Amino acid sequence: MPAITHHIPDAMIAAYAAGNLSHAFSMVVASHLSFCRECQAALGAHQSAGGALLEQSERASISGDLKANVMALLDAPVTPEPVYDATGIYPGPVMQALKGGAPRWKTLGMGVRQSILFEGDGGSARLLYIPAGQAVPDHTHNGLELTLVLQGSFSDETGRFAAGDVEIGDEDLEHTPVADAGDPCICLAATDAPLRFNAFMPRLLQPLFRI
Repeated sequence: MPAITHHIPDAMIAAYAAGNLSHAFSMVVASHLSFCRECQAALGAHQSAGGALLEQSERASISGDLKANVMALLDAPVTPEPVYDATGIYPGPVMQALKGGAPRWKTLGMGVRQSILFEGDGGSARLLYIPAGQAVPDHTHNGLELTLVLQGSFSDETGRFAAGDVEIGDEDLEHTPVADAGDPCICLAATDAPLRFNAFMPRLLQPLFRI
């Protein structure tokens, strides 16, 4: 895998370490961690800091057993080794969501496909398959979107994102991601609110595609 240049923000890693991220966002963060040693180190630092706070706190009114259990979790390995399917691109958290099987792709048109992994009150997570040269319709965001590239790459108004890279999209980002030449781009994307498409047809089909 090429060098990763777009990482999970440190504040989000801290929230992940504290267990304060939604399931959908945690899936993206955990998947990125399975590739990225830099973010693994950042997670380890936050876990160590949390452990130190527990040890130093004289006000904590938790039982010895509970404290021991928490400390055991903090001392656990930073992240498990990634688990790969036959194509070698899906990390452990994705394979867990797929229950060890293959994605169930549903067409979105123009060769673009998706496989929804999770939907809940906290948001949704899905795999996206985008053929080389194909664009995702121009859109902005009603909330936050995390997009982790698993295969290939895509480019938009902010730059290029290759395997292992994460793009963070919010209400201020309007973009048109386009899959680069080469392998189809496969991404893991998580959102906490529906996207906001600019063109009429994507808006019309949005409820059907649950994006």
